[in-house]
Order: sequence, then C-alpha cells, then structure tokens
Amino acid sequence: MKVKQTPISQAVLIALLGATSGAAIAQQTQQTPAQQQQLETVVVTGIRASQEKSLNVKRNADAHIDVISAEDIGKMPDKNVADSLARVPGVTILNSPAGGSGGFDERDRVGLRGTNPSLTQTLLDGHGIANGDWFVLDQTGAGVGRSVSYSLLPSELVNRVEVRKSAEASLVEGGTAGSVNIITRKPLEFSKALTFEAGVGAVYANLPKKTDPQLSALLNWRDDSKTFGVLVQAFSEKRHLRRDGVETLGFINQLTKDNAADLIKAHGDLEGVYTPDLIGAAYFTQERERKGGLIRAEFKPTQDVDLTLTGFSSKMDADNYNRNYMIAPRAGLINSSTISDYQIVTDSKGVKTLSKATFNWAAPSTAGYFDQISRKASAQSNFFSLDGSWKVNNALTLSANAGTSKGKGQTLAQDVVETHISTTRASYALQGNDTAPAFGFTTPTQGFDWIFGTEHVIVHDKETWAQVDGEYTLDMGALKSLKFGVRGAEHKRYTDATLNQGPGCASGTPYRVTPFTWSLPSACADANGNDAPQNSPYTLPAFSGAYPGNFGSGLGGGFPTGIAYIPANALAEYNSRVTNRDLIARRSPFDGGEYSVKETTTAAYLQGNLEGDGWSGNIGVRAVHTKQSSGAFRPSFPGEKPDVSSAFGDFTATTADRSYTDLLPSASVRIDVTRNVVGRLALSRTVTRADYTALSAFTSLNTTGMFLDNNASGGGTAGNADLKPIRSTNFDANIEWYFAPRAFVSMGAFHMEMASYITNGTFSATYPVLLGNTGGGSTQQVVNRQFTITGLTNKKAAVTGLEFAFETPIANNFGVNANYTYADGHDADGHVLRGDVKNSFTLGGFFENDQFSARVNYSYTDDIFIGTDRGTDYYQKGNGVLSASLGYKFNSNFALSLDAQNLNDPKLKYYASEVQPRGIYRNGRQFYLTARLKF
Repeated sequence: MKVKQTPISQAVLIALLGATSGAAIAQQTQQTPAQQQQLETVVVTGIRASQEKSLNVKRNADAHIDVISAEDIGKMPDKNVADSLARVPGVTILNSPAGGSGGFDERDRVGLRGTNPSLTQTLLDGHGIANGDWFVLDQTGAGVGRSVSYSLLPSELVNRVEVRKSAEASLVEGGTAGSVNIITRKPLEFSKALTFEAGVGAVYANLPKKTDPQLSALLNWRDDSKTFGVLVQAFSEKRHLRRDGVETLGFINQLTKDNAADLIKAHGDLEGVYTPDLIGAAYFTQERERKGGLIRAEFKPTQDVDLTLTGFSSKMDADNYNRNYMIAPRAGLINSSTISDYQIVTDSKGVKTLSKATFNWAAPSTAGYFDQISRKASAQSNFFSLDGSWKVNNALTLSANAGTSKGKGQTLAQDVVETHISTTRASYALQGNDTAPAFGFTTPTQGFDWIFGTEHVIVHDKETWAQVDGEYTLDMGALKSLKFGVRGAEHKRYTDATLNQGPGCASGTPYRVTPFTWSLPSACADANGNDAPQNSPYTLPAFSGAYPGNFGSGLGGGFPTGIAYIPANALAEYNSRVTNRDLIARRSPFDGGEYSVKETTTAAYLQGNLEGDGWSGNIGVRAVHTKQSSGAFRPSFPGEKPDVSSAFGDFTATTADRSYTDLLPSASVRIDVTRNVVGRLALSRTVTRADYTALSAFTSLNTTGMFLDNNASGGGTAGNADLKPIRSTNFDANIEWYFAPRAFVSMGAFHMEMASYITNGTFSATYPVLLGNTGGGSTQQVVNRQFTITGLTNKKAAVTGLEFAFETPIANNFGVNANYTYADGHDADGHVLRGDVKNSFTLGGFFENDQFSARVNYSYTDDIFIGTDRGTDYYQKGNGVLSASLGYKFNSNFALSLDAQNLNDPKLKYYASEVQPRGIYRNGRQFYLTARLKF
C-alpha cells in the first residue's frame, strides 16, 4: 500500500531532524513534569481561584487549549459536561444528536468550530469511551456514530475539561475540529488523607410539575506517605421531562396529476406544489434515571512509578411516551376533497408549498392520524482501564495505558397504536418558523388503523485499546525532548436482531396470530371462524388520559388541545394481547436498520518538543493504519441459502472490507510576544473516520427497466463502505493578552480545508443483481451492474472563522466573561455544513465573597444545520439559554446552592426553509437545590 507524503509531512520531518543540529540557542529553564503536575493540582476553593488555575494551564500550554476546572462546573448549573462546555468559545451544543428527534432540555452533543459533533473527538482521561443513545431514531440513524452522548456524563465526576483546538502527533487521532478531554480525579492528588463529599438535593421541573431526588457522593482515602489511595464516586439522579411541541413531519408530498388528478383538475395551480406530510400536536413525557459511579485505585510505590486502575459505569433509564395527534394533507387523502381558502407560497429556491388550506369531504373520510408510542429505552456506557508511568532515569519516562469500554443503546419495547381520524372538514395554516402551525378537524372520530414500530433495538459499541508512550529529554539546541509512542485499538459497533412488530390476534395466548383475516369486521376470528372483537386490535382500550390543560402554552394557537389518549400501562396491556412480536417471523433487517462495523487501528508517532528564547512548541508526525469491515443485509437470490428468513423475505449477510494509511504531521509554536502577551500558531493534518452507520453495507436497489439484454443502469439507496475518512488541513492562530490576574483577552482565526468531507450526494457503484431478458422466457442470472446510488459521499469543504474571548475581575469580588465565534462552513457546492453555526456568543458574570456566590450565564447560537430528515434539510433556529446559580457557604463543611437552567424558557424551533416549519418545542425550566457536605 502506498502512502502519499504531503508537503506538510515532508516539512515536519525535515524540521524534526534539523532541530538536533542547528546553531546553539540560549537555554531556558524548563519545567519538569513534577512542576507541571504541581501547577495543575492547585487546591481550588472558589470561582476566582478556579479561573486563575484554568488560565494558568491555558497560558502555559504550547497548544491552543481552553480549560474548565472542577470549581467552574460546581459553581454553575451544569448537570452534564456539555452544559459547561457551552461557555467555551467555538463550542456548539446540540439538544439532540440528529435530525428528526427534536430538542430536549439537556444538552447532548458537542461540536467545535462550525462542524458536526462527529468531527469532535471526546476522550475520558485521554482515551476513547464507547457510546449509547436512548432515543430509537438515534440508535440506528445516520450521523450519530462518532459523537458521544454527554447525557451519560454527570459533571460531578470531573476534575477539569480540556478543549484542544489544535492537533499534536502525540494525541489520539479522530478529531478534525479538535478534542474534548474530560479528566477525572486521582486519589493521590487529594491534600487530606480522608475526604468525603456529598451532594443531596432535588430538581423541580416546572412543565411536568415534578420534584425528583439528586444524589452524589465522593469518598477518597490515601495513606500518609501518598503511595496508595482509593477513590469512590457514585451518583443517582432522577428527573421528569415534559416536552410540548407542534411539529411538521416533512414535506415529501408533491401534488401531481398522478396522485391528485381530481384536485389539480379543479385547481391547476396546485400542480407541483408540496404539502406537509403530517402536522401534529406532540405531547412527550419521560422519566430519566441516571445511575453509576467511578472507582479508582492508585499505587505509587516510589517517586518514579505510578499505577492507576479505574472502572467507570453510567446507565440512564429513559422510558418515554410520545403522543402525536396529526392532520395528514397527503395527496391520497385530500384528492377526494374540495379545497378552499388555500394559499401557495414560494421559497427562495423556487419550491412551492401549500401553506394554508381547508378540505371538505361529502362523507366522513380519513384526514389524519393519532400515534401513541410508549418506549422502554435506556443508554449506558462504561470503561475499565489500567494506566502506568515509570521514570526510568532523569532522561527517560515511559507510560502505558490499556483498557476496554462498552456502550449500549436500546429500545427493548415499543407499545404502539395508530388510529385514523375521520371527519368531513379539516384545515391547517402554516404560520412561519416562529409560531406553531394551526390545524383542526370538525367533529372528528377515531378508529384503529395499525400497530407498527421496531423494537428489540439493541446497539452495542465496544472499544479495546493499548498504548505505550515515552519521552526522552535531550539537550540538543532547540530540541528539548522527543516523545514517541505506539497505539492499537479495535472498535466494534453492531446491532442485535431487530423486530418489526405488527397487529395480530389474541386467542387466549399472547402473540398468537392465527387465525387472522382482515375480511371480518374486527379483523380477527375465534377458533370456529366467528367474528371475535375481543381478540382484535380494533377493540381499543379506554382513552382515559388527556393532554394537560396548558399544553402548548407559549407556542402559538389554533392547534388541538385537551386530547384524550390511552395511558401507558393500558397501552402496554393492549399490545401484549394483540401485537405480533415473533422475533423470528417479524425480523426485518432493513426496517430495523441492522448493521455492523469493525474497525482496527494501529498508530505510531514521533514528536519533538522545542524551546528557545521566548518561544516553545512542538513538531511531529503520526502514522495510522485503519482496517474496516462493514456488514449489512441484502435480499437473497433464488437458490441462495439465506442468513435470515422471515415474513418480510429472505436476506443474505454481506460484508465489505477496506484499509488505508494516513500520515498526520503537526506543528505548533507558542511565542511570548511580551511578558503578558502570548501568540500561537499551529498547522496540522487531521483525520476523522466516517460515522459507523454511514459505513454500513446496506443496499436497497431499484432494477426497474434493467434486463440482461440491455445496458440500463439502476438506482437506489445504500450505505457507502468505500467512504474516505474526512481528511483536513488545519490552520490555527491565536493571540492572548493576560493584562491582570484572572484576566485576559484573546483573538484567533482558524481554517479547516477538508478534502474529503462526508455529505449527502450520489455516487456510482456496481452490485450483483438478478436479471432476465426483456421479453422474458429465459433463465434469470446474477450479474454485476452499474447503479447510481443516493447516499453519503465525499466532497471538498472548508470552514473559516474567528474567535474572541474576554474575562476579567471587577472590584475583586465581581467578574465578567464573554466570547464570540464566527464560523463559515460550506462544501464545494456551497451548501452549509452540518453543525455549522455562523455566529455564537456567551455573556457571563459573577459575584463571590467568602460566603456568598452568584453567577449568571447567557449563551446564544445562530441557526444550525442539523442534517436531513424526511427528505428535506433540517435546521435549528438560533436561540439563547439563560442559566443562573446562587450559593451560600455556611462553613468549610456545608454549603447550599440553587441552580436554574433554561430560565428564559427557550423555545426550540426547527425548519426546512423559510416557508416550511418543522417543529417548535417547549421544555420548561429546571431548578436544582443542593446541599453540599465536605469533610
């Protein structure tokens, strides 16, 4: 395999070798590792001291880095690490990982500098962590695989967080835009031999009007000689969520003479116009319970040897119930109506949308649907690692790390019923992207329509790694030390067999589905062939629940409220009787999104740490080899032994293998322009591998018009196992002025030139298909033919931006901070990049004395391109979040804090274009009251 050496890599290698033989440069006093460690473990007792500690780490680092210390997190209403990172310039926080799920009150994904979260490497104590998602659409959907759910990472675990915006050869590859390293505490860092800390509190959410317990505890013991210590942390946090929303589920329906002939005959201007697929009043409730902890043992028998054994686990049960009462202005339903009071609007791209209409039918007809979906869901993540360091002598230090991490996201059950809504009159009106659409029915009735949904969705994520690093101190001019190392890792992401449920008939035994016939009024019969409504899904439970009286308050008006629904327990009992959940007969690899990806990487690096008169830096190169194997299913050919047989057909497992090698050079320099002004420059090449779901070998081919005796090509959709990783050349420049203690102002510029960005598009590929001749009559044959595939492909893209940050104390007890980021990201066709936020800023202020503290923070992000969903682009409209915290310290052992999130009650708004709204949601405010004990 050939490895192409770039001009950057050539320059780095030449410079690394040349640094050992240059003219003598005046030597500067160099911090030893022990001194650096001492700097990073300053005892922090308040906001002001923590800021000073964070700025010291930032100022002295060779690379561009932002730091949040533990006290920063503790003094803010930060219930996971993502909340804290929202205050860092260039950081984008998403409320949901992908398009289609809408947004929730807890920040879930982190992206850097106008790129999607998958391009940001998240590490825990310097190594990767396996991920799990609780929402079913995120478990197997596209665009989630490389990012990490911060919902599983409570802030109580954190010592500090380092956000690195420039790459180094010694760092694990994977973050095109940068990396977030979450660093936890170590037992021997504690000043006292025995330390106990606990947080006992409660959270009140004003929308569901629920109060739930929040508990965390830390116990650390070390011996007096600081040679052995044990740290135990635990957390148990429960809370209720309620989300009110009015959502428009896509604009995939275009009125044509084929699907709406009668309507277009009467109103010719409707031809080619798009209609909303569904508009619904969505009432979502959830109970989240996050439990877990960390245990760590550290052994330091001598000053030169340090061993640490760590185990971490976090699991979040996330059962949820979503009810969506919807109008369906689809061509097939509205073609039989007469339309009046309608309006057609055209967006900036020339797309026409039916933004308003009233439909009348001569007899009651289906005009909408009511989906009630209750899910048993959870997500979890854990790791087990062993770290060690050995100072061999004054010149050589070795370190090693090995471990394994497992994540799991699962939806074990979906209790579902869909009813059709019948009426003689229905209407809707889109009201822009800031207000919920209005819609309604005249005297609607409901009846059973279907039972659907994929359950037994279990997605496994596993990573095993081992690495060895070394640093050799030199005295060779500017080259002060050489760092080197090797690393190997194996990552697996795969699904278990999924189940695509459907309606069935109960005959005394749950899940019995025969005899079954749709010809009878109730669709089910007894053993004698008689109509048996009691065995039928047509006989619905009582609709004894109802949307709350204040549903949708603040979202707009004119949509249904007070909607009756089936309680979750009654829906579960109903599904247990009349739902076909046969795991073999109802297995559908396509509908369930089954896939597997195995990835093996080996890497080695060499990095020189440089220092001269008033400057320092590093230069190096990292070589990494990647082997990938992707698996999925396709329909089996006749005569072929299938791997899966079910009611949905026969399926054969497929695999696709590939490998590639990357050279990743990097160089950075830190210059002391003056005593208080620091400048930084960095240039690097980075790589981020494609999301796991994108690499799936799944294919769905259309062979219409293809025969053995013609050369017609086909179409279809598919995963792309041949996707190149995102390779980027990054430039970063920053200047920082530390004009006073705990004060600085900075300005920076960055550019990412991505040669192989991954985005939606089309590509050509060859697949085996079963074809016959045009006239028929001949034996069909399996042949390889060309297809034009709609899916993910590589394209050139770039991100260019600026960052500004400011922080200063005022009159000793007060302080303010602010930052602003501009990022302009587009692909070669001019389309905005997923995750791009053109403008974002944060404003904050605090007061603190020996007893009382107060802090307020406001963060704003511009419109974000989330991705694609239901055939259209999906954007989150710009919005701001206001948070605040009050604290009172009674003494060194006891303190109270009141933290508030989403104080401004933000509305999360989503849209496809300026005339096509996709959703507006309200999650309400959350208040945390916590008593903190420390001994």
